[in-house]
Amino acid sequence: MSGRANDLIKIPAALWERPEMADALRDRDISRVFCLVRQYAGASQTQLAIACALSQPKVSAIMRGSHQVEKLDVFERIADGLRMPPPARTALGLAFAARSGADPALLIPARDDASSTATSKGSAARTVLPDGEEDPVLRRTFVSLTGASLFGAVLAGTERSGSAAGIEAFAAALAGYAPGTNAARYATVSDLGALSRTVKAAKLRYQACQYAKVIEHMPPLLSGLRAACSGLAGDQQRRAFVLSAEAHHTAASILLKLGDSGLAWLAADRSLQAAHASGDPLTVASSARIITHALASSGHRTAAASTASSFAQQLDHDAQARGPEFYSVYGALLLRGAIAAAQSDDRRTAHELLDEADSAGRQLGADANLRWTAFGPVNVQLHRVYIAVSLGDAGTAIDTARRINLDQVTVTERKASLLIDTSRAFLQYGKHERSYLTLRAAHDIAPEEVASRPAVRQLARDLITTAPPSVQRQAADFADQLGVTR
Repeated sequence: MSGRANDLIKIPAALWERPEMADALRDRDISRVFCLVRQYAGASQTQLAIACALSQPKVSAIMRGSHQVEKLDVFERIADGLRMPPPARTALGLAFAARSGADPALLIPARDDASSTATSKGSAARTVLPDGEEDPVLRRTFVSLTGASLFGAVLAGTERSGSAAGIEAFAAALAGYAPGTNAARYATVSDLGALSRTVKAAKLRYQACQYAKVIEHMPPLLSGLRAACSGLAGDQQRRAFVLSAEAHHTAASILLKLGDSGLAWLAADRSLQAAHASGDPLTVASSARIITHALASSGHRTAAASTASSFAQQLDHDAQARGPEFYSVYGALLLRGAIAAAQSDDRRTAHELLDEADSAGRQLGADANLRWTAFGPVNVQLHRVYIAVSLGDAGTAIDTARRINLDQVTVTERKASLLIDTSRAFLQYGKHERSYLTLRAAHDIAPEEVASRPAVRQLARDLITTAPPSVQRQAADFADQLGVTR
């Protein structure tokens, strides 16, 4: 079962047999239970909170002894979350397999349709009782909506970057007025390789949600690319234009996340201009993705959807071969159009483009990061979650998210986006604590993705506004940590 959500906390079986654990269970001392799990399984408070569907502050209070667990349903939730074996449950005073009180928002309905029969390798089996209710001991917990081991691997050592800085120098470089950026180091033909390495590093940092680092290094990169595009010739110049298109695409993506639509449009336009100058159809289609995004973010969503469709048709016409790079760029462009259609409440177009992208994903066969698209069948599912939320279909979004195995997704930005989208879905569904916990998990994975994006900060505000008092206090504390004004 390696890599499944059930393995969020890998508890050695022998721990339940240790005398100190037996004493803690008999005394119903959850503080001691949590401390022992932390000591012998290396579980963090965040991991314990997610596994047991509690808030991190509540786990902290329990471990400090300032809060006592008294309610039966909380004991059962903790036992289920820690996957206590029957003897441990009995020692805690619980039936070995509680079969009531399941939260409908956390259950995955059994499906008989063909689309549900293909499960990822290593997926946990589910037991459905005769009356249709899932066994809570075997059901996936809140965290299983991601279906991956990222919580064990990523939460343990995430680098926390500061907020994005240097935006003014970034803006000057985009506008072409960036003195003192040391662009001369890229001005010779021999430095085209250095430019390529720097663009690759920027792309990787973006996908790792290290936006401040990308912004810091972007001014000299953009200036160097400008010098290379004007100073080189032939194939080297075409390569420089491809690099310029990719770098400006990255610049626009970050600016869109930061809510700076004006600068984002400038960067997106520069990307498409460079792509056209390169003469490469795949580069043009790739840059069309960011143009589509910029259009949608400026409120021109219908135009964005039609633009994506037009560029996809053009790529289909111009491409010399139908290889993996074609399907990656083609599918990713269709997904961007589907998002724009959903944002304009055009359900039919959104699902048509999704289905076409799904076909491209099946042609590709598996998720890859070709042309920096992170495209593939799983990526299509990630977009289905976003689009379902955008269309107000919270239940569909949560159900889709639960089927995704994030072990198959290697891009941190995509992982964090799924959690943010699922947090939005839980909020729509009225599951405020689940929404809060999911947003906290996204922040632990990609702090800049949560702290720097106006849309995500607004999600935190909405959570504070609509949540019941217990969750509201926790969400308010979290928002204060992010510096969210209310």
